[in-house]
Amino acid sequence: MNKDRNFLLDNIKKWVWMILMFIILLLALIGFAATTIPSYKVVLVLIVLAFFLIVYIGYISVYLRYRQMEKLLQLYTEGYFVDDFFEQDIKISKTVSKVLELLSDRLDKSALLNVSKKQAQYLALQNQINPHFLYNTLEGIRSEALCAGMDGVASMTEALATFFRYTISNVDHLVTLEDELSNIENYYIIQQFRFGDKLSLSIEYDDDGDDLSILNLKLPKLILQPIVENSIYHGIERKIGKGNLRIHIDYTADRLIIRISDDGMGIEKEALDKLNNKLLTNSLDDMESKKEKKGGIAIINVNNRIKLIFGEKYGIYIYSTQNVGTDVEITLPIIKE
Repeated sequence: MNKDRNFLLDNIKKWVWMILMFIILLLALIGFAATTIPSYKVVLVLIVLAFFLIVYIGYISVYLRYRQMEKLLQLYTEGYFVDDFFEQDIKISKTVSKVLELLSDRLDKSALLNVSKKQAQYLALQNQINPHFLYNTLEGIRSEALCAGMDGVASMTEALATFFRYTISNVDHLVTLEDELSNIENYYIIQQFRFGDKLSLSIEYDDDGDDLSILNLKLPKLILQPIVENSIYHGIERKIGKGNLRIHIDYTADRLIIRISDDGMGIEKEALDKLNNKLLTNSLDDMESKKEKKGGIAIINVNNRIKLIFGEKYGIYIYSTQNVGTDVEITLPIIKE
């Protein structure tokens, strides 16, 4: 607001000075003309001067700005980025500069959100096979397993098919918390086939049955599964003995708080501080980095999506102690169905 007010005051001052200079010049001409030229000629001269002044002001305020915008649009169609405009030999007004800065910010956020969505799907699928073919194949395996009396294989295959079907649908949509938790339960069944009794999962929430049902609250799709996967592969898998996963859900008047905890190996303090610093902001460079570990990308991806959709005050923060475990806290706005 202060910038807008200062910009407006600067423009007003500029136009006031121009008008004052014109009035002073006009009075000087009138004084000179009144002593040497007949009155009707004075009026004619003033009319001509006023006409040329109006044309000049119109040229400065309209045509030059139009040419400026035309040149910028030409550069944009030639493939220049918005940030490149400021490096060109073009005089850009404060108004146009402000518009370009806003446009650049919007384009950066749009690009980052698109990268986040693509990586969310990629990290969940991990390959480029036809998802419908995969789903139909899994259903066929499940049927064969049931006929052969292999109930364990049938259950795991059903969970895998349901998990893939959920993953391949539109990631843009908000889903209910109940949908996300169901996806986690299917993912857990799949992981049990590998880890067996070494892995346990508990989901805790307090649903009082009032007007706000916690299971009907909305959140972005594929928010929880990458965090749970990260907890298993970077925390529990390296642990000797049984590992426990716990998802605790709570809410306040305006926030949904989901805490995913594991009693795995934990994170070193230096690495934890570095990761939390990255989570404070969203960055396209971090999203496109090939050097970042898969677990880091998954968490940064989820965090970026949350911040881009809901704002900087929401997102992820991590608490961890080596050889004790890790808590990943996700903060979201309350969105009712």
